[in-house]
Amino acid sequence: MATDISAHPASSRTMQGGEMLQGDEVVAMLRLHELGWGAKRLSKEFGCARNTVRRYLREGGAVPFKKPVRRSAFDGLDDWLRERFFRHDGNADVIRQELASEHGIVIGLRSVELRVRQWRRELKAQKRATVRFETPPGRQLQIDFGQTRVWIGGERIRVYVFVATLGYSRRIHIRASLREGQTDWFEGMEGAFLRFGGVPSEVLLDNAKPLVEHHDAVTREVRFNARLWAFAHYWGFTPRACAPYRARTKGKDERGVGYVKRNAIAGRQFESWAQFEAHLERWTRDIADKREHGTTGMPPAERFAAEAGMLRPLAGRAPFGQLRDLVRKVQADCAIDLDTNSYSVPWRLIGESVQVVVLADRVIVRHAGQVVADHAVCRGRRQRIVDRAHFIGVAGVEAPVQAAPIEIAASALLRPLAEYEAVAGGGW
Repeated sequence: MATDISAHPASSRTMQGGEMLQGDEVVAMLRLHELGWGAKRLSKEFGCARNTVRRYLREGGAVPFKKPVRRSAFDGLDDWLRERFFRHDGNADVIRQELASEHGIVIGLRSVELRVRQWRRELKAQKRATVRFETPPGRQLQIDFGQTRVWIGGERIRVYVFVATLGYSRRIHIRASLREGQTDWFEGMEGAFLRFGGVPSEVLLDNAKPLVEHHDAVTREVRFNARLWAFAHYWGFTPRACAPYRARTKGKDERGVGYVKRNAIAGRQFESWAQFEAHLERWTRDIADKREHGTTGMPPAERFAAEAGMLRPLAGRAPFGQLRDLVRKVQADCAIDLDTNSYSVPWRLIGESVQVVVLADRVIVRHAGQVVADHAVCRGRRQRIVDRAHFIGVAGVEAPVQAAPIEIAASALLRPLAEYEAVAGGGW
């Protein structure tokens, strides 16, 4: 029997019994069925199972392949996975641990990595994105610390560089130190206030441990150090912390520390620390203040003219850092620890708690209302400052035993607590 069957392009293939029928073969099968061919005859003609022929006839054409729906351990957790992915900065292993602890899902690390990889490009773009915003004159000061190694006196030493940048004019202040403690942050800010002749409304900082005790990356809850609050209250500014691990949320990616290290320090050697500080001061005045800024298009010194009058006046305030009132315990080596350095005290006070006041570059140690030790502040790190008189009477020390108690006149620094409170800015 001759049949006129028009061929159609095969748009899909159907698997049966290990073989595949082309789309035009299925069309031919349907036409032959219309001419009276039965399923048995069609199965022999096309070499396929009778049930396959019946399925084609029932569906009226080729049956597209349907991928079976497979269940996954992550079903229903897409929103949870996405939130945890960005919370943990893309750390799939932490997500795997929380899947087990919170959902009871024990699964391999590779499975989690494959599931969350769809968001990695977004996370990478988010980290690189910077939303630049401009602050009005006198509004904001951004501060940061960096470290580098500098050749000073023929020795390559580690130096910490404090950089403060005014948000409007982009004028900068630099202070170099041998440490990055809370005192160094405070002295850096006070140096900036003195250089700029006033105090801005707010100071934006990173989440440095000496200043920020806790900052939740999700809720943005910030808990500043109590002494920072006292410092801010004393000078009259509001502290602000950028998002954790997102220094770019400062708004301006100034890279002030990098600019100082590459331009002012790199490749230079200095005979002394004083020469190094003098160079930074000269470079700030002659280079940084006079350069044409890439964003504002103006030299920071010229743009500062519109900002100087918007800063809060200093009002003759003394430095907050001139007074530090601490309590320390005298160690077995006849010394108290302060800022990684140790300062000697009379050996008879071993095990006692003493009052330590840091004032005007002096370390004053008191016990029972009397000054028992007075040292110059050491600017180095891990140094031992010793007054040999404190060891008189100790076995092995070449000096006569002093039987009489140490009599030292009360220092003028022994002031009422009300004066300390006034210097610290009072209650807050």
